[in-house]
Amino acid sequence: MHEDQPAEPAPQATRPAREDAPRPDGQRHDRPRQDRPRGRGRPPGDRPKRREISGWVILDKGVGMTSTHAVAAVKRALNAKKAGHAGTLDPLASGILPIALGEATKTVPFVMDGRKAYVFAVTWGVETDTDDAEGRPVATSDGRPTQGEVEAVLPRFVGAIEQVPPRYSAIKIQGERAYDLARDGEVVELVARPVQIDRLAVVAHTPERTVIEAECGKGTYVRAIARDLGRALGCYGHVSALRRTRVGPFTEDQSCTVAALEAADAEANAAILRPVETALIEAVPHVPVSRDMAMRLMRGQPVILRGRDAPTEGKAYATCGGVLVAVGDVERGELVPHRVFHLGGTAPRNG
Repeated sequence: MHEDQPAEPAPQATRPAREDAPRPDGQRHDRPRQDRPRGRGRPPGDRPKRREISGWVILDKGVGMTSTHAVAAVKRALNAKKAGHAGTLDPLASGILPIALGEATKTVPFVMDGRKAYVFAVTWGVETDTDDAEGRPVATSDGRPTQGEVEAVLPRFVGAIEQVPPRYSAIKIQGERAYDLARDGEVVELVARPVQIDRLAVVAHTPERTVIEAECGKGTYVRAIARDLGRALGCYGHVSALRRTRVGPFTEDQSCTVAALEAADAEANAAILRPVETALIEAVPHVPVSRDMAMRLMRGQPVILRGRDAPTEGKAYATCGGVLVAVGDVERGELVPHRVFHLGGTAPRNG
């Protein structure tokens, strides 16, 4: 969220960098490798060998946990060799954090490009420098909006709009993250960017705070929505609670907690895994291919797509016998593979 996506401390505080936007794979905010404890005291020979396991875990992340720590917890619970997440969720936020294991990491961009849904609370009367409850007040008001007044301004923020990201965000300015510049006391001026917000609806209201549901596209900052609503209403506001309820094809009813993963046995955890191709089903067309075509794709060679329903352009993914083989671009009637998958029994199967 971005909220992928609540916030950073005051500039003088010493805290980890905020996690409110997608970051390059592998970027971490914890201690350098040489300073981290090794193996938790267990002799190297006693450590269980990591498993080659592929699929998706739809984690319901709790408040207080960073996305990096959530990935580590899932990786440890499943003894997985490789893992990563699809869209950072701030420590103060809860909800859906899709975690890719093994070959599923190759499909992360498709999930991050998907639609997202949130439920968030806006506390009125105070705007903060981080646009959430952790920041310092920068503007206050004694005014409080009615539910009708809130609902009346929501349409201004629905559709294709221009949104200025929060000062404490991962947006880069001349190669520097905005949150780093803000922490150093520099004046951060961010330009508005186009975002798509499909829906905003009030689900609860009191004089002090309003709970709102949002459905939006990639790059939208919920904190900025709260800030801009407060300004439009003339009473200021900030996000005081945030939960992500959907990311791409993944929803709350598919999710599990870290505690549930840690308490379950290997068989139960295997049942929790979603197939690798789940990330692709809503994003790109599916093309079944023969064994010979699959072998060509696995070697990085294009294959000719035949049949009335074959896509003629754009992206597509190919399966052979129900097993994901490749994803790529359709060019002049051929599927050109950009990513090939080596599943070989390491992932769950659909059906």
